Amino acid sequence: MTEWSVAEPRKLSLTDPVTRLQVRVVNGTVNVVGTDESSVRLEISEIEGPPLIVTQEGSTLTVSYEDLHWKGFLKWLDRKGPRRRAVVSVAVPAGTDVEVGVIGAGAVISGIKGRTDVRGVTGDTTLVGLSGPVRAESISGSLEAQSVTGALRVNSVTGDVTVIEGAGASVKADTVSGDMVIDLDPADLEGPPADIRLSSVSGEVAIRLPHPADARVEANTTSGSVSNAFDDLRVGGQWGAKSITGTLGAGRGTLRATTISGSLALLRRPDPVDEYADTTGAAEADGAADTAPSASGKVL
Repeated sequence: MTEWSVAEPRKLSLTDPVTRLQVRVVNGTVNVVGTDESSVRLEISEIEGPPLIVTQEGSTLTVSYEDLHWKGFLKWLDRKGPRRRAVVSVAVPAGTDVEVGVIGAGAVISGIKGRTDVRGVTGDTTLVGLSGPVRAESISGSLEAQSVTGALRVNSVTGDVTVIEGAGASVKADTVSGDMVIDLDPADLEGPPADIRLSSVSGEVAIRLPHPADARVEANTTSGSVSNAFDDLRVGGQWGAKSITGTLGAGRGTLRATTISGSLALLRRPDPVDEYADTTGAAEADGAADTAPSASGKVL
């Protein structure tokens, strides 16, 4: 086992294989990026308070404090100790399994093909281009996932959840009062059927589906309002509980969404062909405007 105690800004380059990364910090920022390289680059560019302990044991690399452990992480609050803050950036092989815990810190994780597990107390989390399974838990920090193709599991209390260009076959998200915005990319017809399951108590839920979509839909709200952009779906109930049900396309996938008092909206992504036509038409209109004659008869 190799260990470093880091009390001031420092860079480390590790050549021994790393297949698992664990990072836990209080305040500041954690950046993790997957690369095609076999080596690991670690930079602690800012640090305040107790030193961070960097440990490499076998193929596991850990960056944390001596008193901050993964077990019971979401219940840990350092109220009486000295102020802590650290900015940690790590570049690891893309296939590495990543575990990140942040308290009052932001986390950005991108390009990872292995498993990703994120826990946050008040920090915001951004996930970009992850292709392995993803599990994210948050108390009050928001979570944004963009172009995530692996199975995504999200649990949040008050933090908002945003999924942009989601292309994974499985998305499961639960919030108490946080809002959810889920934007799904067109499904791969040759891939596994999509399984989307969303649940919130009082948060608003908005889902944008590809057109044409391919799923069985069952969405319910106990007292919230509903909005539906699909003619093939039925809206039931006028007072109190309301539902949106039906089948889109062949119904290979599953979409289930439930809220208690939050509003519920099913939106439709534009058809890629229509979107291209709109873009082409706008460009042609701009070109015509550029060559239109002015009031004096001159071409502008």
